[in-house]
Amino acid sequence: MKKIAACALLACTTAIFYIEPVAAQGSDATPLPGTVLAGQGTMRFFGLEVYQARLWVSPSFAPERYADHPLALALTYQRNFTAQAIAKRSIEEMRRVAPFSPEQAERWQTALQAALPDVKPGDTLTGIYQPGSGATFRLGPRVVGEVADPEFARLFFGIWLSPNTSEPALRQALLTARTQARP
Repeated sequence: MKKIAACALLACTTAIFYIEPVAAQGSDATPLPGTVLAGQGTMRFFGLEVYQARLWVSPSFAPERYADHPLALALTYQRNFTAQAIAKRSIEEMRRVAPFSPEQAERWQTALQAALPDVKPGDTLTGIYQPGSGATFRLGPRVVGEVADPEFARLFFGIWLSPNTSEPALRQALLTARTQARP
């Protein structure tokens, strides 16, 4: 029995953040005209699926200059999360991308919390990024909010696309099709 418990503990500790490619599912219809599906992956925490992510980018997209291109990132949640929890975690992850003031953090967290709905398993929350504009959020096809701050939007999408992301394997999965297609 001790061996089983030890193996279970080891499995949990080695799979804290496990990312796996997601098989194509549903429609590949783009949520943003002029973009194509770049890649997809699954975010796991302690072996539990948190969300499935899909990234659409413009044909000229270059990962090292992600903030220069329009894109859409869709997260299909597998767990319940409040808007407050999503906003708080987003601000924590944005700090990995670049530093910002406590005042900005407070302002952005409040704006993001107001822009996002609570989510439940099966909900797809899509963030739309247009350079210099900010971020628009959709739940399914319906716009639910926006944060009209270009610096916020750059750092927010950097959670997944910046080389400083806390989840480099998910970043790679999201960029796989684009990096494989590049010369």
